[in-house]
Amino acid sequence: MKNVLIPMIALASVLPLAAATPPAVGEKARDFQLATPEGKKIRLTEVISQGPVVLVVLRGYPGYQCPYCNLQVQDFISKSQGFTAAGARVVMVYPGPPQDLNGKASEFLSNKKLPDNFTLVLDPGYEFTNLYGLRWDAAHETAFPSTFLIDREGTVFFSKVVREHGARTTAAEILEVIKPK
Repeated sequence: MKNVLIPMIALASVLPLAAATPPAVGEKARDFQLATPEGKKIRLTEVISQGPVVLVVLRGYPGYQCPYCNLQVQDFISKSQGFTAAGARVVMVYPGPPQDLNGKASEFLSNKKLPDNFTLVLDPGYEFTNLYGLRWDAAHETAFPSTFLIDREGTVFFSKVVREHGARTTAAEILEVIKPK
């Protein structure tokens, strides 16, 4: 039997690609750049250089404004002084289909005043969601609600991925982990 060389590009189309998995505690967080509804580009590596990051992945816009996302964000906003005292930045990812995601995110924020150390970024088309292995690929779903704490070196030191709508991380739970020693 002859040895047959298969071009790598053909081999890649035959072999399944490894599915991304959420970063675990002790692993480096994958870098990403997303934009705010106003168009400002936010890169994770730049944000972590300012202190620990609380990365909150919302369900975003699965066809409606998620009431659990609203409650979680309001909880974090109400405890914003604690995040400020800990020197933490809160980055919230709002995924959804690209059509008018900016408008839907603006609608989501309409009754909220984000503190200076809070940022909402958009994930149109689920690029970040797929990178972090958080895509909830079902009707009326976008991403698994998740929270990661990332230190200045980019290492994850807390991770919670919820595979349902409720049971999300609370601000109190996160503040207990990042409170100044």
